Amino acid sequence: MEYQVIQEGRFNYIESQGGKEHLLLLHGLFGALSNFEGIINAFKGKYNVVVPILPIFDLPPQEVSLEELVKYVHEFVAFKQYDKVHVVGNSLGGHLALLYTLEHPEKVSSITLTGSSGLFESAIGSSFPQRESYEFVKAKTEATFYDPKIATKELVDEVFDIVNNRNKTLAVIYTARSAIRNNLEDKLNQIQCPTLLIWGNQDTITPPFVGEKFNQLIVNSTLHFIDKCGHAPMMEHPELFNKYLGEFLEGIN
Repeated sequence: MEYQVIQEGRFNYIESQGGKEHLLLLHGLFGALSNFEGIINAFKGKYNVVVPILPIFDLPPQEVSLEELVKYVHEFVAFKQYDKVHVVGNSLGGHLALLYTLEHPEKVSSITLTGSSGLFESAIGSSFPQRESYEFVKAKTEATFYDPKIATKELVDEVFDIVNNRNKTLAVIYTARSAIRNNLEDKLNQIQCPTLLIWGNQDTITPPFVGEKFNQLIVNSTLHFIDKCGHAPMMEHPELFNKYLGEFLEGIN
């Protein structure tokens, strides 16, 4: 990644400063800045692309929850004095995008969800009985994608480090439990802003029917499926993902 992480107070983030409108990217439970490299490179000139590093592993494990993470996002947006943001969320990041929008609809111009939790997910964070086994972690990480080659050694090493650190493992468990508690089926009809859904046809964590259910429950939403694609379309098919996202954002403006 060409962008340096900026640290201001308790916030750590990257920011492209490329445009007047803000594109806020929210990563998932095992997400890294590299997950969004394709989006950043494609939109850094036209939008101010911002990626806050969520404090999932910085808070005491018992304090980690979706409520605390949404509060963090809200405080970050206020700290940066952004008027409104286009929010893009993958996996847990999509769940946070929805909760943030429900709590602060006046701050959100649009939502883009890809492989989002919030309705149903086969939580990767709840099944690591063989934490010490690198091959087990490698197989679980590869299962996130249609093409296992997307799970680079660097990515597998990051997940392996997380699940072999007691505090990080507890943070994953508490966050996953909080996500399950925060099922949004009865609240999604409150979402009014334009919403884009981009789903992998071979997503095994939030399967295609989850994308269809989001599309059914969010009134002003558009759904695109990508074939030969798992839980992270922006990583497996960045050009097509960015095409859908670009057209969506242009349609709003």
